[in-house]
Amino acid sequence: MKSATPGPSVIKPLPRAGEAAVKADGQPTRAEAEAAVRTLIRWAGEDPAREGLLNTPQRVARAFEEWFAGYGIDPVDLLQRTFEETDGYDEMVVLRDIRFESHCEHHIAPIIGKVHIAYLPNRRVIGISKLARLVEVYSKRLQIQEKMTAQIANTLNDVLLPKGVAVVIEAQHQCMTTRGVHKTGVAMVTSRMLGAFRDDPSTRREFLAIIGNPMSSAGASD
Repeated sequence: MKSATPGPSVIKPLPRAGEAAVKADGQPTRAEAEAAVRTLIRWAGEDPAREGLLNTPQRVARAFEEWFAGYGIDPVDLLQRTFEETDGYDEMVVLRDIRFESHCEHHIAPIIGKVHIAYLPNRRVIGISKLARLVEVYSKRLQIQEKMTAQIANTLNDVLLPKGVAVVIEAQHQCMTTRGVHKTGVAMVTSRMLGAFRDDPSTRREFLAIIGNPMSSAGASD
């Protein structure tokens, strides 16, 4: 079995308060992370010692633990448990409208949207919650949408070995809506089609019809 396409370099969760001040692997301590937040607050022109900001560094560190929890989970291990008792089911399996929240690796600004996943079983199926969890693993990392689309599709394809995989992501990028060009209401659509979804136009059309064909009104990359 081929291994899944590796994600970004693994970053362990931020150390919690009270942990050793020095980390042998060179990772910053919780105290160093909180000090960095205070520096950014000062750089923005505020006083980190002001009452309303006293606990902000701790809150930001805890938020980073949640936002980037995907670095601590192996997506391949997540998909290892599969089921073969399907009574010969070989039609499309689709999970659509999986909401996700991620952060762009260029500005650490939110990316908010939804993922549609489909695969054609090849004797094995997987629990639908695992598909949602796969989205969580990759969304809880610093991302660009194109890479996240490919990572989800490639990992599912490499581990499950289905007849085909399709992934479409629709999302709004706050680095575009809250800074820079300030364009709101713009959705980015990306897709990754593998196996039958790439080779068979009718299979691809069926999947796109099920999810409402977001690519009919927006540009998509594949």
